[in-house]
Amino acid sequence: MASGNKTANIKTTRLELIRTKARIKLAKKGLELLKMKRKKLVFTFFDIVRQIKLSKAEVKTTLERAIESTKIAEMIEGRLKLEMIAEEQSRINLGLSASNVMGIIISQVDWEEETRTKVVGSVLSLPIAIGDVKLAYLELFRIIIDISQKETTLRKLLKEIQKLNMRINAIDYNIIPSLNNKVRYIKQKLDDFERDRTVSLKYIKARISQNG
Repeated sequence: MASGNKTANIKTTRLELIRTKARIKLAKKGLELLKMKRKKLVFTFFDIVRQIKLSKAEVKTTLERAIESTKIAEMIEGRLKLEMIAEEQSRINLGLSASNVMGIIISQVDWEEETRTKVVGSVLSLPIAIGDVKLAYLELFRIIIDISQKETTLRKLLKEIQKLNMRINAIDYNIIPSLNNKVRYIKQKLDDFERDRTVSLKYIKARISQNG
């Protein structure tokens, strides 16, 4: 019954057949583009996963170096001096920018060039042992920020891939099959009409011949 309701509103004309075939062609082209985009996003996703894995391993080694530098600085300069210098250190100013990854806007935290210059200058003004501590923890901070950004990117990529999967499935398993069914239905009706027309013409010719 439902199938009958669907076909009841279909125009069984050659023009409608041409239009439906054009829609199928367009849907297939769109499907191909969506699959290409999904493939690129999946590749980017796993590449970032690999980068995060490497960065997390780097966190461990950098943290160990920072802790070791802190112990050395305490032995050379004393804990009190280390804490006093730590309190005097200025805050780091970070900039915020955005990048476009396959149409997905990703926020990025950037260290301004002026900030980097100040950091280097401040380290040079410190005792060597304490300067090493500062550089180690700054590097640790940079890696953690980088991991955080990449994990945010992963979440956005995953959300976009899920959306693409839904669109691809809708086109591949719903829209295109529905249009193909429509084409078959129109063709069947046009063939039926052509057969009826042929039979009618033969019948008319036969009657004319008998009357002649």
